[in-house]
Amino acid sequence: MAAGRPIFGLLAMFFMSGAILLIFLTLLGGANNATPLNNIWFLQVHTGNIPGAPAVSRWTFWNICRVDNHGKSRCGSSHPAYPLDPPSHRNFKTKTNIPHEFIGTNHYFLMTRFMFAFIIIDLFFAVLALFTGLLALCTRIGAFISCLLGWIAWVFQAITTSLMTAAYVKARNHFNNNHQRARVGAKAFGFMWAALTCMILANIFYCIGGITGRREGYTGRETRRRGFFGPRRNASTRSRGSFANDMAASRKESYA
Repeated sequence: MAAGRPIFGLLAMFFMSGAILLIFLTLLGGANNATPLNNIWFLQVHTGNIPGAPAVSRWTFWNICRVDNHGKSRCGSSHPAYPLDPPSHRNFKTKTNIPHEFIGTNHYFLMTRFMFAFIIIDLFFAVLALFTGLLALCTRIGAFISCLLGWIAWVFQAITTSLMTAAYVKARNHFNNNHQRARVGAKAFGFMWAALTCMILANIFYCIGGITGRREGYTGRETRRRGFFGPRRNASTRSRGSFANDMAASRKESYA
């Protein structure tokens, strides 16, 4: 089983690196107009009846992007932690034709703002878990440290994904009910939920690697302990036998 530890470590690093890649793609979606980043977004809404808004708007972590004739996002200047807040000055600066559920509330603003903070923390711990995974290839302590860091990253990934789902799915429903066609971004949602699954698998393999090493270490110590006491008992037996032989030889000499 000693050879299994590197295998579990490699599998864990593979899934963790996949999760990090998917999170990075989601985080950078809309940051510029390059492919594939211009195809990753959270919410698309037909906003042609909103004054000053493009015909079709797409929300990302960085801005609201318009859509060109080829269905690609065309994004302007970037602003980190860009919120979903249609009536405010951060989005459309008007309440005209905005669903009433967005007016007079900071609910969606706060959820989408916190998403950005949590995904940064998530990436920090995920990258740490990936690098400490190098230690997991050969040591039990490395596997357990990577497992701990991986589960911390998973918690923040779960929070981010839940906030994203709650905010943008509800927003889609509000816009659809307001007769403005809306849909969520399949790529962004798929990437985030897939990253969450990859993290679970990575953490399971990290834990298995650590537990496997622990069992091997316990068996080795137990074997050494038996080997330690065994020779002592044999040595004691040999000593008593030698003493008896010496006494018998002495008696023979005295009789002679």
